[in-house]
Amino acid sequence: MTLKVKEEQTVVTEGIKAILPKIDFADTFSTTNHTHTIAEITNLIFNTTPSWVKALFTIRNRIVGLFGLTTKPPADYNTEYKVGGYIGFFKIYALANNQVILGANDTHLNFRAVVKNSDQTFGNIKVITLVEYNNKKGKIYMQLIKPFHKLVVKRMVKNAYVVTP
Repeated sequence: MTLKVKEEQTVVTEGIKAILPKIDFADTFSTTNHTHTIAEITNLIFNTTPSWVKALFTIRNRIVGLFGLTTKPPADYNTEYKVGGYIGFFKIYALANNQVILGANDTHLNFRAVVKNSDQTFGNIKVITLVEYNNKKGKIYMQLIKPFHKLVVKRMVKNAYVVTP
């Protein structure tokens, strides 16, 4: 049986190191999709959220709002597929033919999600999460949400799974 989503070891290349000044947390999940463009795949991952994930984000926003963390879209929010636009909650930082870099900066941490097509036969779509802690609050936050993060990201990446016969 083929896994639809697989957790992989994160390979920290020079390109990955250039995305954030410091990487305190990283993980990688892969799936297979040779049908859609990188833009379509990124939208499948970040804009087709199951109801239980939406519920978790609602709970998260209520809790972290009490601590002054960002819970609302920024003033420059727009859904144009270009650098500076947004896909789901996340700002587009870079676009290439085979890669999209999304993320957010906040007082507690900076986050990037790299969606890339590695052109492998299986597991060609890699979703790499990178986190840089800005302070102790960021480290504590990440420790608290890490188990949920893995469940949510794995489920979101599954949205992009397509195997053609």
